[in-house]
Amino acid sequence: MEATNEFLTRIPHGSDGKRRWPLELKARIVAETLIEGATVNGVAKRYGLIPSSVSDWRRMARTGKLVLPNLDGMDFVPVQIEGPKPLEVVPAPPINLTCVELLKGGVTIRLAVDTPAARIAETAL
Repeated sequence: MEATNEFLTRIPHGSDGKRRWPLELKARIVAETLIEGATVNGVAKRYGLIPSSVSDWRRMARTGKLVLPNLDGMDFVPVQIEGPKPLEVVPAPPINLTCVELLKGGVTIRLAVDTPAARIAETAL
């Protein structure tokens, strides 16, 4: 514990008196919490931190803002990726169109459903 306290005195302090933890050290502390048998509370206590700070840093690591070193004894849970689930295709109900309606300047124009697309486009202009 004495070596840890001596180490902590070398952490830079800001003008407000708070320690400014380098990202590499934050990453190492977070990595120590991932060693089998380690707890956030135990690691935080060893470094003189409050556990919520270490939890915040763990969140940063999960979102990719901290790159963790590989420490001996650090285990990761194996990940298994599930395959895509088949999409359920629901057929659309049949549409019975009797006419095409265009709204133009507050006027509704009804055209027969078999009106050529070119004629519908001309009418819409």
